[in-house]
Amino acid sequence: MTDNTYVGAVDQGTTGTRFIVFDHGGQVVANAYEKHEQIYPEPGWVEHDPMEIWENTKSVIMQALGQAGISPDQLEAIGVTNQRETTLLWDADSGRPVHNAIVWQDRRTTDRVEELEDDGLVGTIREKTGLEADAYFSATKAEWLLDNADPIKLERSRPEDIQDRAEKGEVLFGTIDTWLIYNLTGNHITEVTNASRTMLYNIHDLEWDEELLEEFNVPEAMLPEVRPSSDDETYGTTDPEGFLESEIPVAGALGDQQAALFGQTCFDAGDAKNTYGTGSFFLMNTGNEAVESDHGLLTTIGFQKSGEDVQYALEGSIFITGAAIEWLEDLTLIDDPAETAELARSVDSTDGVYVVPAFTGLGAPHWDQRARGTIVGMTRGTRKEHIVRATLESIAYQTRDVAEAMEADSGIDMTSLKVDGGAVKNNYLCQLQSDIIGSEIVRPVVDETTALGSAYAAGLAVGYWDDVDSLRDNWQIDREFDPKMDSDQADEQYARWQTAVDRSLDWARDGGGE
Repeated sequence: MTDNTYVGAVDQGTTGTRFIVFDHGGQVVANAYEKHEQIYPEPGWVEHDPMEIWENTKSVIMQALGQAGISPDQLEAIGVTNQRETTLLWDADSGRPVHNAIVWQDRRTTDRVEELEDDGLVGTIREKTGLEADAYFSATKAEWLLDNADPIKLERSRPEDIQDRAEKGEVLFGTIDTWLIYNLTGNHITEVTNASRTMLYNIHDLEWDEELLEEFNVPEAMLPEVRPSSDDETYGTTDPEGFLESEIPVAGALGDQQAALFGQTCFDAGDAKNTYGTGSFFLMNTGNEAVESDHGLLTTIGFQKSGEDVQYALEGSIFITGAAIEWLEDLTLIDDPAETAELARSVDSTDGVYVVPAFTGLGAPHWDQRARGTIVGMTRGTRKEHIVRATLESIAYQTRDVAEAMEADSGIDMTSLKVDGGAVKNNYLCQLQSDIIGSEIVRPVVDETTALGSAYAAGLAVGYWDDVDSLRDNWQIDREFDPKMDSDQADEQYARWQTAVDRSLDWARDGGGE
């Protein structure tokens, strides 16, 4: 069955869409990628065109299959993984979006979140959803779309407004997984990890929360059905008359960070991984227990297999890490991300310079929506090499912020951390991370663990893989990094970093924009 059949994974990320075909050994057989446009209508606003994302999805699927000479009917299943929290509404009749998707990075609903804080709802939200009240999550984005994606403003012909139509189920809500599953299968479905990031889903009762739906004026009629991450019943199949001309089960989905947790085979309580992408996302499996954080972390759903209890996780969400490297490119301090290691090594230290890349506020464990990017410690002797090195160090320091909170909440001392994502190809960064965090860093052979996790979820559901033990057997180490820096030096540098973070806090409120 498995000799000439495969599982495919749609990995729909913040900057682009990828389709990867995996064989039974969990190795990459084909890989295609396309970027999509980043739309910035106003400062702090970030949008994507959902139709562009869907067209790119179809394109990369066909490109990848073509590369490897694989026919669609050789795919046993398709899994989906996605940028989380990004929110869109679409017309149930036409399948067309009523507005651009509002991206997880978008800060347009900051004032609304501050209203929630003033109304004393932060504790209720945290208790029900495991999340901090923040513009990052989907609830305030959906509310904004229902209030502002008015058909008259959009020059549509329908006389009823979006809210009225949503209450009749004529306008549908979804995060990106739901949008892709809908377009692949025709069914309006999400799964538990993505639902858990909406700030509308009760992670203990495992259902949409009536009180929160009422607070954000989101009608239940517009919400998708919530299913397991790996679903034996499948979410549906592709249309045999559609672009693939074949019926392929879509059987697994996970939000990107939970997909990486699954792909890193972090199936047991205490297993942890950090994914370095546009942002960084540090997750620790806490088993069947939803551990409440006292240190600014999120309690979230890690994954759920059919017929089994959900596995929970603690998560530290860092908004800007890989995006800080892109910022160096934007400033023309570098031409290519690969240059950063050489430039950083060319100086002995940052010469006292610290970069706090709080371009869209600070996430865990600080949760300051009005923090802004800051460079401190510069002199006339500061060169671009110092700024580049300080930017790389900021990635390592932010991870230590989260690691210390994780250890405090879980009571587990971390001795090893599995890492993945584009930035971990940088050996300098991996070594620096090991030095700053004071623990072993383990990089796997297959670093596309986000796509791999969703492929595993889909493949398990259809029996392509027998069980999680067979997935553990697939996991292989590429390289391990052990701390080399003196721990006192690491502590001293980290303490200075915390001082730099203090300088960035609440900046937008104090006349720094917005």
